[in-house]
Amino acid sequence: MNLILLPAGLASLVFGAELLVRGASRLAAAFAISPLVIGLTVVAFGTSTAELAVSLQATLAGRPDIALGNVIGSNTFNVLFILGVSALVTPLAVSSKMVRREVPIMIATSLLMIVLGWNRWISTAEGLLLIVLGIVYIVFQIRESRRLEIAAAVTAPSSGRERAGWRSLLQVIAGLGLLVLGSHWLVGGAVIAARALGVSDLVISVTLVAAGTSLPEVATSVMASLRGERDIAVGNVVGSNVFNILWVLGPAAVAGGGIQVSAAAWRFDVPVMVAAAVACLPIFFSGYVIARWEGGLFLGYYLAYTVFVVLAASQSPGLGAFRVAMSGFVIPLTVVTLAVITLRSVRGRS
Repeated sequence: MNLILLPAGLASLVFGAELLVRGASRLAAAFAISPLVIGLTVVAFGTSTAELAVSLQATLAGRPDIALGNVIGSNTFNVLFILGVSALVTPLAVSSKMVRREVPIMIATSLLMIVLGWNRWISTAEGLLLIVLGIVYIVFQIRESRRLEIAAAVTAPSSGRERAGWRSLLQVIAGLGLLVLGSHWLVGGAVIAARALGVSDLVISVTLVAAGTSLPEVATSVMASLRGERDIAVGNVVGSNVFNILWVLGPAAVAGGGIQVSAAAWRFDVPVMVAAAVACLPIFFSGYVIARWEGGLFLGYYLAYTVFVVLAASQSPGLGAFRVAMSGFVIPLTVVTLAVITLRSVRGRS
């Protein structure tokens, strides 16, 4: 029975998130909100509910490394893997609004996590602060959408909207139920796997659990890319990262009376998450398009991050050579490439 907890939990999360996102998107459509705002709020919040359910369950079960690692790993996965795969499917056009406002907000929330965790502890009061900021973020997005008059008039008959609304509400409830059940199975399976393999909760959470809870984002962004809804594809990733810190880490800290930030997460995983967020700016600036080669670069870095985590966890003798290759060649080359892209982009607009 224990062997099927992880796959059963992942499947329940995927199906639950699919129902939740579909129902929530239809409810939001009744208000005629723009695709970008839907991606940044409704879809992002829906797909982040998996992370919320898992982190809350882990916190209540006394597994703070899973709760924290899930947020860190999911944010890194969202940027490097999901944007990478989505851009490989089709180049992603990025709106100027995304570059000017939404990405800086994502970077700011990532940096806020460093500030709050400076003393290796995210307290209940700090968790409440994150929740308040999450509310401010949602209100800001809705008010901005209305201010810019993005919303279009709803012309469907009210009776039709009412019937669709009830069906969508049932989908949301069913999706939430599957997410709660799936999170329980996934955390239980992750703990069992960690004990069996002798791997720490942090390693399991920033790799397997983070990838599992981010599967809804993968499906949403890739499908949106294929359908040409690129605002939703990119907005889903950026919005999910903001929600993961404000609406996942915040409630988890409140529910658990605070969350311990491990030294390993502080030294490596949190800086990687922040670096991934910051790396979006120069790539997004390059003509406001995430090209296929840039998507491949993101995906390659996620694979390198995963390899490093696995090598470090297993104390492999190849870890030293891998670290030298990354720090002495790959990372400097990438920094130079991104700097050249940014300079060319700035000169092209001047």
